[in-house]
Amino acid sequence: MAAAVERTDDLVREYLIYRGFNSTLKHLDSEIKADKEKGFRVDKIIDQLQHLIQNHDLAGLKEYWAYLDRRLFSRLEDVYRPTVSKLRTSLYRFYVIHSVQSRNPEKTQEFFQRQALELQGQPEWREWFALPFISTPEQNPVFSPYFSRQWADTFLVSLHNFLSVLFQCMPLPALLSFDSEVQKITGLQEENEQFRQMLFALQGESRPKKDEVMVHHKLPPYVQHMDRLGDTELDLVYSQRNVNMTTPTRNFFSTFLPQARRAPGKTTPGPQSSPTQASLGRKDSPAGAQSVKAKDPPAAKDLKMPTVSAVTVDSATGHPRTRRVHDHEKERKELLSKPSAQSSEKKTDLDPDTQTEALPDQTDSTNQTRVCDVGGAGVEQPFIKLSQEEYGEHHSSIMHCRVDCSGRKVASLDVDGVVKVWAFNPIMQTKATIMSKSPLLSLEWAAKPDRLLLLGSGVGTVRLYDTDAKKSLYEMSIDTVHPRILSLACSPSGTSFVCSAAAQAANSAVATESDARGSGPVSGHLLLWDTKTVKQQLQFSLEPGPVAINCTAFNHNGNLLVTGAADGMIRLFDMQRYESALSWKAHDGEVYSVEFSYDENTVFSIGEDGKFVQWNIHRCGVKQSEYLLSQDAVGPFVLSGYSGYKQVQVPHGRLFAFDSEGQHVLTCAGNGGNIYRLSKADVGLESVLSLGGHKAPVVTVDWCSAMDCGTCLTASMDGKIKLSTLLAQKP
Repeated sequence: MAAAVERTDDLVREYLIYRGFNSTLKHLDSEIKADKEKGFRVDKIIDQLQHLIQNHDLAGLKEYWAYLDRRLFSRLEDVYRPTVSKLRTSLYRFYVIHSVQSRNPEKTQEFFQRQALELQGQPEWREWFALPFISTPEQNPVFSPYFSRQWADTFLVSLHNFLSVLFQCMPLPALLSFDSEVQKITGLQEENEQFRQMLFALQGESRPKKDEVMVHHKLPPYVQHMDRLGDTELDLVYSQRNVNMTTPTRNFFSTFLPQARRAPGKTTPGPQSSPTQASLGRKDSPAGAQSVKAKDPPAAKDLKMPTVSAVTVDSATGHPRTRRVHDHEKERKELLSKPSAQSSEKKTDLDPDTQTEALPDQTDSTNQTRVCDVGGAGVEQPFIKLSQEEYGEHHSSIMHCRVDCSGRKVASLDVDGVVKVWAFNPIMQTKATIMSKSPLLSLEWAAKPDRLLLLGSGVGTVRLYDTDAKKSLYEMSIDTVHPRILSLACSPSGTSFVCSAAAQAANSAVATESDARGSGPVSGHLLLWDTKTVKQQLQFSLEPGPVAINCTAFNHNGNLLVTGAADGMIRLFDMQRYESALSWKAHDGEVYSVEFSYDENTVFSIGEDGKFVQWNIHRCGVKQSEYLLSQDAVGPFVLSGYSGYKQVQVPHGRLFAFDSEGQHVLTCAGNGGNIYRLSKADVGLESVLSLGGHKAPVVTVDWCSAMDCGTCLTASMDGKIKLSTLLAQKP
């Protein structure tokens, strides 16, 4: 009930602000502050009673209990009156015991003097009038139980439970009853979403099995190569399948097809044989079968003779050749309509003269590799894309898009400085919209609590925003000489954050904020701020000189910080000593994005030179692997428009993200995100899945594994954000 009251109060406030009823809003706020029911929050009521007792405010205690009795307890049935009376007696005894324990006998005597007329006729208080005159009441067998901590805790818990049950059973006004309906609908939506994901998962499990059988199934040779046969060979195949049931089909075609393709449609001149001879010739004696298996050339020439005989016999016996070809063509189309046969023919480009018996096996293996490359439902496919949704509330290119650590909310920032905080489970819904007069360049979720958001501006300030209360808590002035806050990283402990402040670019008068980073290395500072005191702790030393830091990242416990700078250097800081531990030249040009690996023994980086490099942090400047990426994955990103218009954007946000086990990486692409399997450097990046779905270049990505199903975010230059739900297939 307390949550419903608080939610209704917020809605009423929002309505009054919308209508412009400012005086009514002021009266509402003042009365809420003086509300004795504390918004029906039981813990607040208990705290108020304890506060009055600790201050020895007997008048206030009696007045507050009388209000609760008049406002709440009077509505109860008569059967509950004894319970209310016992709770009041225990409350007064709690007051007396506290006054004795605090060595304040004046308050003890004052209580019995002021309550004498009310309590002297009650038998449960008869022995308590002697309490002020006992030197050590805590040792008296009558009063000693009340001085124990157990009795006080039991009383407070009993009062708390009684008030909780009372509030739950109270009849609600129509305005408050909507909250229960909202919770009910939300629960049903979450349940439907779980069932939907289970359904997708079951479909994903059944689909690979079906495709696996389809890919590995080997059709007979006469079907795999049916569309390459000539008319004469079609007749022979038809006759061979209907009459010759003893000769192995595979061996027959391995001998016949290479010679028949050299002269398709031609017949070898020779004497005409009778139908009986043709049939006998096709049935083959054991000796004839052995000659076929031995692939003897004279035997192959003899095998051409039944072809002419078969044509002559059919035309003479009244079975039209057109009907036979039509029936066979129908059967051939049915068999060739299977995807495995089609893909076999598409991938088989060998010369007919060099085609051998091993051709069907080669075709199957080639087809299987192709399926894995395009991200199909192959056997080794690590992920299944269950769904893809679109968030389209932005109207300009996205700069940053990050999921919070709980995996429930997303914060996205566009080049116009508009920040959207939105949820996607169970439904996609915008929670808050943040507008700023000054340009915003960076954002980062706070680790503790996860409702706080850090926003870096282009005028040297960082704002701490509460996404639940929808208001700014602090605005910190970082550096006026270096006004552009390029990167923010919050420590996993939640006690501090790192911000990168950079000077204005040399051509800032003509360049926009979107491409200011592309003007070359500029001066900058790396600062550490305390989130509790809201003060700067220190400034890191950047050797060989002050330079703009483009990207920052902490390890899992916050003891290490890795940064990528505009001078192409990667610097590793020891956050326990607050000093640089390692630094090395990583890229030719700027470092755009940097992250720790899953085991935190290496660091991955993407630079302006288009390289995706893995560095060993135990051996300074040693590459463990290196991959070359396309411009679509690195930037600068280009969006072409009408009349030759081009929009160019230098990378700002995260360019790659890892899955929960660090075995796969998500990168940007021209029309969506690409997922690669990390392997050895000599093997290269192995593409496993293309998410797709975008019509503009993707400029930043994120991968959240907090939920059972992994969630990939890809944001593009047209303001669209795609949310792809993946199911990982465990080997």
